[in-house]
Amino acid sequence: MNAPALFGLVLAGGASTRMRTDKAALQYHGRTQLQWAYDLLTSICAATFISVRPDQRDDPTRSRFPQIVDRQPGLGPLAGISAALLEHPKAAWLVVACDLPFLTEDVLRSLIAQRDPSQLATAYRSAHDALPEPLCAIWEPAACDAVLAQLTAGKRCARKFLIEAQCKLIDLPDARALDNVNTPEELNAAAKALSAHSQTGDPMASRNSAKAEVKTLRIEYFAVLREQAGRREEILDTAASTAGELYEQVRARYGFRLAPAQLKVAVNTEFSNWDARLEHGDSVVFIPPVAGG
Repeated sequence: MNAPALFGLVLAGGASTRMRTDKAALQYHGRTQLQWAYDLLTSICAATFISVRPDQRDDPTRSRFPQIVDRQPGLGPLAGISAALLEHPKAAWLVVACDLPFLTEDVLRSLIAQRDPSQLATAYRSAHDALPEPLCAIWEPAACDAVLAQLTAGKRCARKFLIEAQCKLIDLPDARALDNVNTPEELNAAAKALSAHSQTGDPMASRNSAKAEVKTLRIEYFAVLREQAGRREEILDTAASTAGELYEQVRARYGFRLAPAQLKVAVNTEFSNWDARLEHGDSVVFIPPVAGG
């Protein structure tokens, strides 16, 4: 039995009371933290959304992203997770909070590699107290009814839900990866730590720097590629610098079987080569053989 498709969800519906400014709009990596988290999930999930309260839908920081709106606003992260499970009931959700500046793609891929779809969730143990980390976890479709029952019973704590539920817990490969930032003091400490990583050539900082050149592209798929991707077009935030790199990214995501040599690529309506450099706002079309290869 195949595992349900994995969608990404960035929790961005909090009030940021302790920070006294919107945590989603803070910048650690040359982008808003919301954009940073969204980019991480987009690189490894079939689709990515942000979780917002109804009053945040038109917020400038959030309005440009695909959204899932809380159906029970004011009940915390578990309400955002339940809204996602209801919105796409056949999908599993890789859920992350928007205030995790030390989170990396490697940590997310490790979580995915150890995912157990037979459980309600797969989550990391906290490096601080060994309890489940619900805000960097994979929530399976089967968790929906149990989450709704939890909320109906007046229980809002996502961590307590995972403690009591049937879930798989795994060890965190990077002890600091899930440290969140909630106060101005923690913000200053995090900024200094990330700056120190950058100055000392830390591998994490290298990955962060490599991902800084993110651009938004419009991609169209034709014929067999459209069938395999399950969509005609999409808007994608990507660090791919050439048409070839972009194709390899979407090829890995959708399982495209055609090699680049079997395709043509057009950038901004003109046929191009695979080494063509991409710019923010470009439109890219991948064109397979007419008969589908």
